[in-house]
Order: sequence, then structure tokens, then C-alpha cells
Amino acid sequence: MADEPDNLVLAMLRRIDETTQRTRDDIVDLKVRMTAVEEGLAGVNRRLDRLEIRVDRIERRLELSDVAH
Repeated sequence: MADEPDNLVLAMLRRIDETTQRTRDDIVDLKVRMTAVEEGLAGVNRRLDRLEIRVDRIERRLELSDVAH
């Protein structure tokens, strides 16, 4: 009889440990995915910056720009 409560507690602790490990694994996965999203966004921002430079140059050549660069 004395073994049953210990086994029950151990079983509960094992379940908690498994749940905690799954949560850790999910967090690691989310960090990896978030890093990929940030890198992708940085790439989009670089492309937008280059497009802005090109549009500015086109506007200057066509004399559409209010400000001479």
C-alpha cells in the first residue's frame, strides 16, 4: 500500500516532465521558425530599399522629383 502513493506521485511527475519537455521542444521550434521569418523580412526590406533607390533615380532622370539629389 505504501508503494502506491509513491508510484502515483512518480507517475504524475513523469507526466509533468514529458509535458515540460514537449513545451521546450515547441519553444525551440518556434525560435527557429521566428529566426527564419526575421531573416525573410530582412531580405524583403533590402529589396524594398533597392527599389526605393531605383525609383528615386528614375524620378530624378525624368525630373519628377521635387528634391534634387
